Amino acid sequence: MSESPASYIRMVQHLIEKCLLHRMNKEECIDALNKHANIKPVITSTVWGELEKENSEFFAAYERERQNQTTETKTTEEVIEESADDED
Repeated sequence: MSESPASYIRMVQHLIEKCLLHRMNKEECIDALNKHANIKPVITSTVWGELEKENSEFFAAYERERQNQTTETKTTEEVIEESADDED
């Protein structure tokens, strides 16, 4: 007996939540679920979109945090490079 559409959507939602815990963006999540769980990108994209609609404040904060983290990482890398250049 195959699973119901609702349970399949819940499973995809659960996997998306795991992607969020790993700080993935939408594209990274779509790729990961396609590769590792054999979920078609259109399914992941649709479920992600619905989650964004239902939780717009969370996703806005999540994206801001990801961008801040990216900026901090780049700044750290620049400082390390400058330090390495100074040593040469």
